[in-house]
Amino acid sequence: METEKETIIRNAVREHYAQLARSTNPLSSCCSPNSSHGVNGPEEARTVYAGCGAPVEAANIKDGEIVVDLGSGGGFDVFNAAKRVGSSGRVIGVDATPEMVWRARDTATKHGFSNVEFKLGEIENVPVEKDRADLVMSNCVINLAPDKARVFHEAYRILKPGGRLAISDIVVRPGAKVDPTDLSRWVECEAGAINEEEYVRLAKEAGFVAIEVRNDSGCCSGQATKSITLMALKPIINPR
Repeated sequence: METEKETIIRNAVREHYAQLARSTNPLSSCCSPNSSHGVNGPEEARTVYAGCGAPVEAANIKDGEIVVDLGSGGGFDVFNAAKRVGSSGRVIGVDATPEMVWRARDTATKHGFSNVEFKLGEIENVPVEKDRADLVMSNCVINLAPDKARVFHEAYRILKPGGRLAISDIVVRPGAKVDPTDLSRWVECEAGAINEEEYVRLAKEAGFVAIEVRNDSGCCSGQATKSITLMALKPIINPR
């Protein structure tokens, strides 16, 4: 059962990103989408992009794959993944903020993306069936989740055996501290961050293997935090 603290955090995050979704001013991201990442999404999605890495590029997405984006926001990574999976693939964006989901759906309709869908839901309770995805990705969102262990278990659940995980996120630098009670810093992707070792531990405990962590040079580098991309696999279970 969710605690009062978790509810307060979740509501603060939802309200913050609802305001961003309603905004017409471009969001200043610490790792702004540009040609160096090899992506060029719709302007409506770029405006509210708040990523801290490039999981789409790291994941080596293939034609025909099914991809789920946890915390899809305005859909920037979804639309770029959609170009890679082609007409035979599908990309599903999941976000807990209704205003972001509505905005992303409008963008998809406007630009004719027929191989995407956006679902309203929390990344701790993903509205996607078991063993559905070839790839689960996320970009600077898991740090916002009150129950990060549950997020990793959900990612594992919805992946097919042999499926891939590609997450870019903010972590706390060694020896640094953040204040988890500071809601203003939590919604800005700092106060909810954990350290890299804890991140890897949560992935392992969820069942992931072949875990690799890469530093995202130049993205979201601060005194207390930095950006990483974590890659992992759901093991293939041999049939009995």
